[in-house]
Amino acid sequence: MQSRAQLAKSLEMPMLDFAAFDAAPLQHDPFDFLVVPGFIKPDALEAINRDYPELEGPSNFRLEEITYGDAFGQLLSELQDSEVTRRIGEKFGVDLADIPLTFTVRKYCEASDGHIHTDHWSKVITTLLYFTPEWPHEGGRLRMLRSVKDIEDYGAEVAPLGGTLLAFRRTATSFHGHKQFVGERRMMQMNWVRPSRASQYLQHVRGMTKRVKRLFPTT
Repeated sequence: MQSRAQLAKSLEMPMLDFAAFDAAPLQHDPFDFLVVPGFIKPDALEAINRDYPELEGPSNFRLEEITYGDAFGQLLSELQDSEVTRRIGEKFGVDLADIPLTFTVRKYCEASDGHIHTDHWSKVITTLLYFTPEWPHEGGRLRMLRSVKDIEDYGAEVAPLGGTLLAFRRTATSFHGHKQFVGERRMMQMNWVRPSRASQYLQHVRGMTKRVKRLFPTT
């Protein structure tokens, strides 16, 4: 356990280990994914868990819906830096520079979580960060699956251990899921998301409206 002085000092240091990120290989079975143990440095992890949001119930919360302490805020600031987007994009061979980045935070897992699925088509890259210091449980370990039908047919299994980053490229066959677990399972999800067709339509309408106003200004 760190002292208050040690925790305060840890906030002055970068929380993310880019050397560990660069050393982690991109894996391809059964789809493109990346696992980086220790991406969040151990000293930083303790401070982040101290300042983790107090969330009620097994739901995903957007950043504007939650409050958190300084260490968690520093982590968010570092993750939102363009360097993170650049490195993840380069690892997967995708230009993410102009693709919006979204965040959700979760604290609890319920019995219905973990069903086999592939993410929505609008997601380009999904990245998960885990915060729970230990994970002795069989359930709750995310599996990269080869089909939508068999939870036992997987290419890799990732325990949600604190500090671990897991990222994967979304495809029509990027199936993933985990065995049932009920309890605390701290995680953050980052998604680079293409604007939805509805959003693109609204942007088009707004653009047309602005052009019309310029051509026919009101008096």
